[in-house]
Amino acid sequence: MVEPIILAVILIVFALAFDFINGFHDSANSIATVVSTRVLSPQAAVLLAAVANFIGAFVFSTAVAKAVGSGIIDPHAATLRVIFAALIGAIVWNLITWYYGIPSSSSHALIGGLVGAGISAVGIAAINFDGLKNVLFFIFLAPILGLIGGIIGMIGILWGFRKASRSANKYFRKLQLISAGFYSLGHGTNDAQKTMGIIAATLFAAGLTSTFYVPIWVILSAHAAIAAGTYFGGWRIVKTMGTKITKLKPMHGFAAETSSGLVLFGTAHFGIPVSTTHVIAGSIMGAGSVQRTSKVRWTLARKILWAWIITIPVSALIAGIAYYGIFWFG
Repeated sequence: MVEPIILAVILIVFALAFDFINGFHDSANSIATVVSTRVLSPQAAVLLAAVANFIGAFVFSTAVAKAVGSGIIDPHAATLRVIFAALIGAIVWNLITWYYGIPSSSSHALIGGLVGAGISAVGIAAINFDGLKNVLFFIFLAPILGLIGGIIGMIGILWGFRKASRSANKYFRKLQLISAGFYSLGHGTNDAQKTMGIIAATLFAAGLTSTFYVPIWVILSAHAAIAAGTYFGGWRIVKTMGTKITKLKPMHGFAAETSSGLVLFGTAHFGIPVSTTHVIAGSIMGAGSVQRTSKVRWTLARKILWAWIITIPVSALIAGIAYYGIFWFG
């Protein structure tokens, strides 16, 4: 039997490792557009994204962290063993999808892990269906909002620069530096909070805190981990997000990043955990489809959609199996 405090420390390390992998896995979301349009080199792009991800620690409240840490499963069901199994499910699925270059959702992998481990521990009663319902609803709504935002943004750009359409991209090469930073800020604000929620739940389950709350050291360490992961980046997914979905020009990248950033800031404000991957992919499709829908490779988009759909059930299955495998923990 491992002492609760020792196990809690192990889980915090695992949670920060997940956060690092999240940044590593989702770095493509932050930099694919700005790299594929050749506005920045890959090295400069990941540095910009990493800095913006860390600054996100100081932008919003911890509403998303609370939604993940106590809103998906009953806090009393979130034992250290359950949290450990949930992290294993999320990390394994993240590594599988990273290896095959599939832009799946790290956020939903974590949520699926919590669901699977919670059910294995105490049954279906562990699930907070109100919180889970919001997540499932935004699985479909988030990419649609990104898609609509990308379309509206691109139409506005084409109309506003209709008399200078040929020279517009030289302006957007500079503007995309702002939009890329804006999106990365929203990415850090949204995604790092999920790890904060897991660590806060760990502290509560181990009896190290009397109530569920997110200490300042947790906020800073979570954002530092995701920023480091972003800096070391996963290049396999950059190609899928930045070139295979549609061919991007700086104006497309600006429209996609701006609309995605707005969606992420809006959902973070209301404490809704969404997938940054879903949002940016939808925005890229929307921006790319304005001039000609055939420019978007919809066959690839459907494959990505299927990966999104199976993320929660597969990570839940892995976590459920992992829960029974961790028999030496109490």
